[in-house]
Amino acid sequence: MLQSQLFTKTSRAVSADEVSVNARLLAQAGFIDKQLAGVYSFLPLGLRVLRRIEQIVREEMLALNAQELLMPVLHPKANWEQTGRWDTYDTLFRFVSYHSKNDYALGPTHEEIVAPLAKKFILSYQDLPRYVFQIQTKFRDEKRAKSGLLRGREFLMKDLYSFHCDEADLDSYYERAQAAYVRVFERMGLGEDTVLTFASGGTFAKYSHEFQTLIPAGEDTIYLCADCRVAVNKEIISEQPTCPNCGAAELTETVGAEVGNIFKLKTKYSAPFALQYKDQAGKEHDVVMGCYGIGISRLMGVLAEKFHDDKGLRWPEPVAPYQVHLIRLGEEEKVTEQAAAAYHTLHQAGVEVLYDDRTESAGVKFKDADLIGIPWRLVVSEKTAGRFELKSRSEESVTLLDLKEVLNKFSVRP
Repeated sequence: MLQSQLFTKTSRAVSADEVSVNARLLAQAGFIDKQLAGVYSFLPLGLRVLRRIEQIVREEMLALNAQELLMPVLHPKANWEQTGRWDTYDTLFRFVSYHSKNDYALGPTHEEIVAPLAKKFILSYQDLPRYVFQIQTKFRDEKRAKSGLLRGREFLMKDLYSFHCDEADLDSYYERAQAAYVRVFERMGLGEDTVLTFASGGTFAKYSHEFQTLIPAGEDTIYLCADCRVAVNKEIISEQPTCPNCGAAELTETVGAEVGNIFKLKTKYSAPFALQYKDQAGKEHDVVMGCYGIGISRLMGVLAEKFHDDKGLRWPEPVAPYQVHLIRLGEEEKVTEQAAAAYHTLHQAGVEVLYDDRTESAGVKFKDADLIGIPWRLVVSEKTAGRFELKSRSEESVTLLDLKEVLNKFSVRP
């Protein structure tokens, strides 16, 4: 991508009402644009990051034998009345159609859609287990939408639903899903700072589980076990003052941002829709369900909160919008030809490059590069004398390489 043709530009100014680091830096670097509180446009650079996050999540869900589908955002009132949540779900966006006068909701979650959908295809024990997931825009009427992408009214989320004959099969899959979540966060560079957190299971089970990333901007109070690195959330600490995993009594209070959660729904949503299967003897049973969510757009905000410095963003390579930021300093013919050749060669080799071909000063280009936060900066100038200065965004040291060495350094994204 030629930076001179990029749809967005960087900005040094930021709205006074943006107090969170992620909202400020992502807006300044041209990744997002605020439409209203809790609602953002994802601009070309931001969408590339969002797609990287999506793909990591998608790959791990497919590895769990889940099949991807896409369910509607628009939900009929009747489905939510069936589960009793039309009047009790406090952040549900509700409205009346101008033409039909029917009531609808904008989906904050999809149990009310997926359970009656599954009823059409799950009839017998031979149809179980089944697993489906989607990556879908969700809506919640948050009273106070704040913290940038960490708390939105419109956001992107992955939700996986599993369907089982019995709780033993659900338990087995639940453990597999939990392990897959660990891999997701490790692949994004958040593994060391994302902890499994015990939370209330509500009416479903004794516990559900959250995945909390430890960042200063986190809105959730959690209590971390130093011995086994799991945590308990504030909601259940009074009834569970010790670590549920290892029994340790010493728990340290800290804050985190929830990036994922998993629930054993059991028959909470299958029963209202008579989602049942026949066993080998022909007897009918309610299907047992599980659900597993990951906040895709929230993860982008968490990554920005976690990986930045006083100059700007520092994206981990697996989620960065580009692998390399190629920067041309000067307009001399030799420099221009060298930069253009490098851009073409890298592009042909499958290396994703943002090429700063603008007629700006070195200072402006370097400041923009630091703000945007692409992992590697490759500089071409008269000073490099036919070679390239390679510098990591997170380090100060610079290495001089020729083009062949640059190509050997980078490969196609896995």
